Amino acid sequence: MDAVSTASVPIEDNKEKENSIYRKVTIRVLPFLMLCYIVGYLDRVNVGFAKLQMQTDLSFSSTVYGFGAGLFFIGYFFFEVPSNIILYKVGARRWIARIMVTWGIISGATLFVHTANEFYAARFFLGAAEAGFYPGILLYLTFWFPSARRSRIIALFMAAIPISMMIGGPLSGMIMEYFNGAGGLPGWQWMFLCEAVPAVILGGVVFFRLEDGIASATWLTEEEKAILARNVAEEEKTKVVHPSLLSVFKDWRLLLMGVIYISCTMSQTGLGMWVPTLVSKVGVKSLFAVGLVSALPYFVATVCMWFVGVHADNRRERRWHFAIPAFVGAFGLYVIPFTADSLPLAGLAITLGAVGAVTASAMFWSLPTALFGGASAAAALALVNSVGNLGGFGGPFVVGWLADLTQSTNAGMYALASVLLAGGLLVIFAVPAKLVNK
Repeated sequence: MDAVSTASVPIEDNKEKENSIYRKVTIRVLPFLMLCYIVGYLDRVNVGFAKLQMQTDLSFSSTVYGFGAGLFFIGYFFFEVPSNIILYKVGARRWIARIMVTWGIISGATLFVHTANEFYAARFFLGAAEAGFYPGILLYLTFWFPSARRSRIIALFMAAIPISMMIGGPLSGMIMEYFNGAGGLPGWQWMFLCEAVPAVILGGVVFFRLEDGIASATWLTEEEKAILARNVAEEEKTKVVHPSLLSVFKDWRLLLMGVIYISCTMSQTGLGMWVPTLVSKVGVKSLFAVGLVSALPYFVATVCMWFVGVHADNRRERRWHFAIPAFVGAFGLYVIPFTADSLPLAGLAITLGAVGAVTASAMFWSLPTALFGGASAAAALALVNSVGNLGGFGGPFVVGWLADLTQSTNAGMYALASVLLAGGLLVIFAVPAKLVNK
């Protein structure tokens, strides 16, 4: 992280001027980061659409598919903490560029998969390549925005998830349907190839465009840099900065945050990976139509996430802004099995599940980012994300395993709902309000 001195620059305490500076930073930084995450998240979850052809072509069971889809998060788990620490040391520009180029190459190479073991390897190494990107961006945002402004910023950034589903659903369905058989390749192989290219290109753009922090931002005046740096520095004084990595790992709050985040990732990823299957089972046959219908819940989730994030910042309240969406999402997931005969009702239930899981995930990150500072924040955020992302492995795998066991996705939806409900209750009863309401 680069640093800027505030000692020699007079600072005018004008709230409107400060708001103007943060708008300037938001417009400059956030859309580009969102674009990167949209591309990255699409490469992570497009396997959910590939399943509609890939599973038949390669004779994979639902258990094999769910296990392979979830292995992404095991690779993520092992490489997350070292990746984020490297980012803190070498700077966001170099490391995020490296992450994007390597994940693009590996995602594209998934088109060569023919066996279950090759599928497992591709998903594991894709997770290893992408490890550190998401918590790295969260850490990067703390370099610019204090806690009082961060919920809406994180919500905006995480809107990339539902936006990627909105874009990726129709795009993946269109590629798989209309490119199927072109050049002798099935549609799912074309999809992996076409959707990997943007990641490699954007990785190069990141290297030349992204600043490491406030001090290297040539588009800011010295006074603007001083105001931003002062606000970040003042907040850092209230955070815990551990003297060593070992002391970070001993902090009980890390385990608590990791367990809570498991409830988000398990429900969000478990649902996201299986939405195309759920939609096709209701009677939607065209792959392009499946993509369009699958996108609608995430459009609603994008809007809801933004309003909840703004409300959380305005109220300076974090716990209930996590818990209520979690409860709504759990309700939607519980209801999905009862809507198998009606596309409108199934769409409503899936939408409630997606809105709740996605919004809770966005609100979650206002909790740990308010607790840790300095280099310890890099390790803490990465550790929370890596532990929590075990749920990203568990969600798809549990739904797939239960689908093979019961010949239905119903039990899997009940499992995801129960986990998300438990996460909401845990935040209310185990996270003291004074720790996070800033």
